[in-house]
Amino acid sequence: MGAVGVLALQGSFNEHIAALRRLGVKGVEIRKPEQLQSISSLIIPGGESTTMAKLAELHNLFPALREFVQMGKPVWGTCAGLIFLANKAVGQKEGGQELVGGLDCTVHRNYFGSQIQSFEAELLVPELASKEGGPETFRGVFIRAPAILKVGPEVEVLADYPIPSNKVLYLSSAVEIQEESAVPEKKVIVAVKQGKLLATAFHPELTADTRWHSYFLKMASALGGATSNAIVAVSEAASSSDPQTKYDLPIFR
Repeated sequence: MGAVGVLALQGSFNEHIAALRRLGVKGVEIRKPEQLQSISSLIIPGGESTTMAKLAELHNLFPALREFVQMGKPVWGTCAGLIFLANKAVGQKEGGQELVGGLDCTVHRNYFGSQIQSFEAELLVPELASKEGGPETFRGVFIRAPAILKVGPEVEVLADYPIPSNKVLYLSSAVEIQEESAVPEKKVIVAVKQGKLLATAFHPELTADTRWHSYFLKMASALGGATSNAIVAVSEAASSSDPQTKYDLPIFR
């Protein structure tokens, strides 16, 4: 089984590694370009996307990350990781940020608002439930979350979220909306798949439900056979845990 890397510049990389551990998989922290040569798949975690981009640029990671994606290796981006993987981002801070690209979509950074507007919601996830078992919904944790406004023809939508028609996009003095057309729709996309790329606007690593991690591992052909069955069993057990359980969520600044 190939090693699973987790980009460990900033954000919730420890939580992803813990989720992989619960599935019996070791996650490898990635901070330098040469470390990408030792892994077969990669998770780009949630965090503060501008800070992560500056650190990635400082460590000269962008060329290696782009090559990793272009080689067709499996990559999963959560929240800020989704922004990294998008071909186009709007609603960025003035001056924008560098992107890895590869995922044919347009994403709006901080679509749902500021830190205090973070929320949790039950998302319908038929594809996930079909492949991993468990309930038809997944508890999405949205922290300063992006949303996908548009996808290309090869992108499969795995989950969306209904938006009230009177919702107004978040705007502060630090944020410049780059397109007037980037307005709320009745639903925005919050999880997609394109080939070996997976992206979620929410944070599965901050819940006890490991089905998205199991889904990614199988998508990456990292696991199979009896091991895959064991992962489904673990995921179902996690998803049936006490719904009132509260988790300490990291604050990304």
